This record gives sequence, structure tokens and C-alpha cells, in this order.
Amino acid sequence: MAADNVIGIEDLPPRLAPGGRLLGLDLGTKTIGLALSDVTRSIATPLVTIARTKFLNDLKELSEHIDNHDVSGLIIGLPLHLDGSEGRRAQSARAFADNLARTIALPIVFWDERLSTVAVERTLLEADASRKRRKEVVDKMAAAFILQGALDRLRNIR
Repeated sequence: MAADNVIGIEDLPPRLAPGGRLLGLDLGTKTIGLALSDVTRSIATPLVTIARTKFLNDLKELSEHIDNHDVSGLIIGLPLHLDGSEGRRAQSARAFADNLARTIALPIVFWDERLSTVAVERTLLEADASRKRRKEVVDKMAAAFILQGALDRLRNIR
């Protein structure tokens, strides 16, 4: 990435303000799921789902959540293939992060999101959630799944 604020997970702790929340993003083609950590960076909670339009509109709504929740860093799900290679969706996530890094001065970290949506769908099916309900919550729950994985990793590298 061209931007200095797109960094690896191991470099995140020294770049974060103490006590700041992290925002997890699950980038889809039609929506962006958001999840928020607590101030101790222990628990990820689903927040909202943003309907994607143009980047500037997405940025405006995302910036409002960043400001309203005192976010100090972003964790963006990177949709890798099962073999670890990157395809079009991963390239799209990197392009989104690159554009975001040019306008938001927060550390941005990619987190492997392989099978996050599948895991969330399975959990919702086991909870007997209706198809309509699953559609309403899957993206923000996938963002929480992504963010929780990053939070767990951060706890192990401190």
C-alpha cells in the first residue's frame, strides 16, 4: 500500500492511542458491515451495516461512526481464497483501504476474513434465525467476527 497508515497487525499496538476503540469492517459489494471494540479492546460487538453507494458517501457515513465512537484504528477484512492467494475481492478491499488511508489518519490493518461470513451464517442457522433476519445482521456480525480475531491476536502480541 502506498499509505503509511496501512500497517501489519504486529505494528498496531504502538501506533494506537491508549484506550481507543477499534472499528472492524467487512467490505461487501453492496454493504459494509461495521463492528466496534470496547475501550479495553477485548470484545467486538456488531454495530451497523452501511449500504454502499459512492466512495465519498461511504466515507462520510464511516467517518461519522469513527468520530462518534472515538475510534483509534481500523481492522479491514481481507477476503483471501482458501489457498491464501488474493483475487478480485481482495484487490478491491486493498483499493478501498488505500483510498481510505488517504483521507483518514488512523492506522489500518488487514485481517484474514476467510470463511467469516460462512461461520456467521452457520451460527445464525443454528440459532434458527429467519432468512430475513440473517440478511439483516450477517454483514455486521461478520465484521464482529473479523474484529474479534484481530483483538484476540493483539492480546497475544502485547
